[in-house]
Amino acid sequence: MLLGAVSFFSSQVLAISAVLGVDLGTEYIKAALVKPGIPLDIVLTKDSRRKETSAVAFKPSRGGAQEGQFPERLYGSDAMALSARFPGEVYPNLKTLLGLTIDDPVVQEYAARYPALQLQTHDVRGTAAFKSNAVTADQEAWLVEELLAMQLQSVQKNAELAAGDGTTVRSIVLTVPPFFTTDEKRAIQSAAELAGLKVLSLISDGLAVGLNYATSRVFPNIDEGAKPEYHMVFDMGAGSTKASVMKFQSRNVKDIGKFNKTIQEVQLMGSGWDRTLGGDNLNTLIVNDMVTQFVDSKGAKKVSATEAGIRGHGRAMAKLNKEAERVRHVLSANQKTGASFEGLYEDVDFKYQLSRADFEVLSEAHAQRVAVTIHGALKKAGLDIGDLDSVILHGGASRTPFVQKALEKVVGSPDRLRSNVNSDEAAVFGAGFRAAELSPSFRVKEIRVSEGSAYPIGMSWTSDGKGQSERIWSAVSPIGGPAKEYTFSEDKDFTAAFWQQVGDDHKNVKTFATKNLTATMASFKEAHPNCADKGPQFRITAKLNSENGEIEVTRAAVECEVEVKEGFVDGVKNLFGFGKKDQEPLEEEEDAKPEPADDKDAKADASSAAAESASAETADAESTGSSEEMKPEVQKLEVVSIPVDITVSNLGIPELTKDQLAEAKDRLKAFTVSDRARLAREEALNKLEGFTYRVRDLLEDEAFVAASTEAERTNLGTKSSTISEWLYDDGAEATKDELKAKLKELQDMASPIQKRSEESAKRPELLAQLKDTLNKTFEFLDTTRKSISDYDKWHADHSTASVDAASSAKDPAETPADDFVGLEDDAKAPAMEDVLEERGPVPPLFKLEDLVDLEKLSRTTDEWLKELEPKQDSLPSTADPVLLINDLEAKLQKIEAVGKELSLKSVKNFAGKSKAEKEKKKPKRTNNKKGQEKQNIKVGDQSFTAEELEEMINNMSEGDWERVSEDFKREEAAKHKPEEAGGHDEL
Repeated sequence: MLLGAVSFFSSQVLAISAVLGVDLGTEYIKAALVKPGIPLDIVLTKDSRRKETSAVAFKPSRGGAQEGQFPERLYGSDAMALSARFPGEVYPNLKTLLGLTIDDPVVQEYAARYPALQLQTHDVRGTAAFKSNAVTADQEAWLVEELLAMQLQSVQKNAELAAGDGTTVRSIVLTVPPFFTTDEKRAIQSAAELAGLKVLSLISDGLAVGLNYATSRVFPNIDEGAKPEYHMVFDMGAGSTKASVMKFQSRNVKDIGKFNKTIQEVQLMGSGWDRTLGGDNLNTLIVNDMVTQFVDSKGAKKVSATEAGIRGHGRAMAKLNKEAERVRHVLSANQKTGASFEGLYEDVDFKYQLSRADFEVLSEAHAQRVAVTIHGALKKAGLDIGDLDSVILHGGASRTPFVQKALEKVVGSPDRLRSNVNSDEAAVFGAGFRAAELSPSFRVKEIRVSEGSAYPIGMSWTSDGKGQSERIWSAVSPIGGPAKEYTFSEDKDFTAAFWQQVGDDHKNVKTFATKNLTATMASFKEAHPNCADKGPQFRITAKLNSENGEIEVTRAAVECEVEVKEGFVDGVKNLFGFGKKDQEPLEEEEDAKPEPADDKDAKADASSAAAESASAETADAESTGSSEEMKPEVQKLEVVSIPVDITVSNLGIPELTKDQLAEAKDRLKAFTVSDRARLAREEALNKLEGFTYRVRDLLEDEAFVAASTEAERTNLGTKSSTISEWLYDDGAEATKDELKAKLKELQDMASPIQKRSEESAKRPELLAQLKDTLNKTFEFLDTTRKSISDYDKWHADHSTASVDAASSAKDPAETPADDFVGLEDDAKAPAMEDVLEERGPVPPLFKLEDLVDLEKLSRTTDEWLKELEPKQDSLPSTADPVLLINDLEAKLQKIEAVGKELSLKSVKNFAGKSKAEKEKKKPKRTNNKKGQEKQNIKVGDQSFTAEELEEMINNMSEGDWERVSEDFKREEAAKHKPEEAGGHDEL
């Protein structure tokens, strides 16, 4: 029960968490957050930007790397800003290196573009790793997955800040290019795991754009005879170019009960790509032209500059790469632009000019590669260019003019090029929608998506000493589709490998080995010698995982069709006609009529004859001893299966082991702890520096000067100057504790003077307020006691008069003889004084015992004030006060609290009296309903319940209480002198 409760609670907690869609681009990272209350929104960076540059940088410390400490980490544009100063500590565009070995051409091109980076080979995996001088030498080189995990953690932090309310973000959907191999997909999932994120699914860039395109549209229904739509998403980003052909349609499917519903479907039919055609490649063309022109310049020739020397100079290449990207962006909207470099190489300045026409000449060969990418996608999809309804543009580089011209040439008409999706954010919105769809917390429009594996997948093994290989899935086989079964002829333990065809190479990605196939085969043959002609066979069932396309072996078993005898249960079933597949159904007559008695007798005779005949045949069979004729055996074929134990492991680039993962996670956690410690130190430094400036202002403040002595100000000024000098000298590398200690020294000197100054400024107002409150309280107590005394006296006098009047009424001699004596037609109305005298004074709302606490508190406070006020007045302004503002505020709050409590008690007393009087006056009812009426208290022209008045009194301010006190005085005066109040007896 405990485990069930914990599981339920955990599932509920995870269910309400926010999810994240991340478009992990080569140049930029974008994220979309989905949370209850936030349907789908872009996560802003700390600079309120909608996308973050894909870069992380380590800023070296001033004193160099220290043991147990890590440098400051910067992300995005802040990281790229350090590329000119620290080119060897800035790591951009890491996505292109995922899952690739150090000798891959893409990695070698990356190393040439950023020569300052210390690129190394990982000892075990053979992938790229980066050595940093910002950490100690004993730190191992940083894996690409570790650096990418840092960027994902930064995105996660921004998302949690955007979600607010302590929301955690742990689940994400990542976009990947369609050409990512299994190794590359595993690498990006490892990076997410190191960042503490769970990958719900990987989705290709093109399908993410198509999913976003489908969220706001309804497509033709193929069940109603309509034809589907075919669209191509052409995505040219910073690192690569992709073309994805998709089919959009809707269909009717069964819903709950007898109802049907219409759903939308998006199917990725085929993809084409160019892994190196992108914005970075175009930037390289401009950089190469810059280097060539610089080497040919007069200044470069003076210092004997060479291309090799410039390309190996980290700072020069960082400046050239940064300006080349800016030049390319400007040429998309202008015909000509340029760039200026101050001290580019060996203190030589350089000016560069480039026109759009010259740039298109440089990129002429690249324009031809656009058509190759599009035709490759159409070939895989089995379509022609004329079958497309439109080409949807996505990616920043797709806006380049020569790319637009190349697309128009391939498509045939510019009208078919569409920009009806956000070319920067469509993919991330599609990933966010997919994340919401996979999360149990959200309900979204039902759009079913499917995409292929992108590469053919097959299996290879050795049989009878010969190598065997067979393709199982094609490049367009949908991932997450039905599992496939394969049969082997092997009867002994063996090993097989799954491969992925990348180009002409078959790269092994997974392997399985049988553990007990030999023993299973032997036991199977022994248990079932009557196996069919083919004998027992070993079969496996495998499928492509719907989340990441990984191969999964779901079943391995030895199977065969064997003949089995019909069991007792089956025999009983067949005896009564159940379960026989070959039994003919009985034909029912349309007009069934009751049989005549003669027919029944005839049938009964026939049945008896048949039974006698059967008995005779049985007797003959028994006499001849033929058991087969007496009880024939029924044989049937049944598939018998015995599971086989197998071990499955991944091949390709070795994955991080558990120990390596734990070590990498610990290192990232230590980096995070170091970041927090650095932020805390910076906060302490800012506080100390700010307080030194504060001290300068205090020394010139009149109130501060009046509350301090000359010696105190001199010592404080000297101390502040000393600390300020220390801050700009040794304090630059001081620890957080040292900075806090310095701050405490200054505060200990300045705080007493600040307190005296503050006390001197606020004390007069609080003192006057407390005195006024005490005076009003004493006046209220005197008035209330007098009211209670007058009321008690009137009641005593009235009781005596009532007794005398009753005794006079009993004397018959005083009764007039005439019944009409005293009656006059012109009777005079009673005067106001007579009415008031008859009614008597207003009943008081308090009793004497109700006033005890307030009176005691007021007397005590008054005595305390009379004792301390003279002492405070005798002290100089530079001495510590004895009459503190905190004590004055506490005394005021106590008196107000007791006063409010007394007011609430009066409201309840009045409500009780009013209710009692009404109960006396109103006639009794026999059908009263309990709780039908609620007692109201009339105040002026409005009426309130006791609870409403209590809330009003609790919310009353000090000014409200003063006005109530003044109104109370006037009303008391009006009760005793009604003519001054206007003569209304209602008062």
